[in-house]
Formats: sequence, structure tokens, C-alpha cells
Amino acid sequence: MSQDARFMCGLSLILIPTIVYGGLTILGVISGGQFGTLGPENLSASQIAFWRAGHAHAGVLTLLALFIQIAMDYAVLPSSLVWPVRIGAIAASILVSGGFFATAHFRSARFILYTGAALVAATTLTVGVGLIRSR
Repeated sequence: MSQDARFMCGLSLILIPTIVYGGLTILGVISGGQFGTLGPENLSASQIAFWRAGHAHAGVLTLLALFIQIAMDYAVLPSSLVWPVRIGAIAASILVSGGFFATAHFRSARFILYTGAALVAATTLTVGVGLIRSR
């Protein structure tokens, strides 16, 4: 593993405790405060759905960001794209999950979610093409 991939994997792993905390918070919201940690009270059903989606996407996209860091070591890409893709993979997980949480409370914040989704598409497509080019 390259030093760059190791560094970015380390950053990705540092995000995991925030995802664990988010899961405990959602557990508290769903259980009415009986389990987990205290979270916001009186959320509507759609707000709870956004919170769940934010938490699920945080975990999945952080794992994807870890995979992308390793895959970048094998992809053939212009050097000008390497760091934007590495950073974009982690930023995408933060923006998508944060976008779900923000949209639950402020519908106008959905641009955060859409920006993250575009970043997921761009980073995965770029790395995928780079891996195919490396044959």
C-alpha cells in the first residue's frame, strides 16, 4: 500500500467512531431515549427516515472510500486527478450522510446531498476507468 493510500485510509478510519455515535443516536431516537444516546425529540416519520438513511450511507460510503484509496494505487490516472479523487471519496461520504441529516431539518439543504451524490459518481467512475486502463 502506498503512503498516500495509508494516510487516506487512516483518515477514513478516524470517521468510524462518528458513525458509531450516529448509530447510538439513532437508536435513542427510535427507542424514545430508552437505548442509545439522547438525540432530537419529536422527529416526524420522514425525519427519522432521513436520519436512518444518513447513518446507513455514512457507513457504506466510508467503506467505499477505504476501497477507493487502495484501488487508486492500481489505477492509471493523470497525476492531477489522484489527490482530488482520494479526497473526493472521503468528502462524498461526509456530504451524502450530512446531506441526509441536514435535509431532515432543512429541505433547502438538499444541495449538500446532491453534491455528495455527484462526487460519489465522479470518484467511482474515475477510479473504475483508471483500473480498466491499467490492464
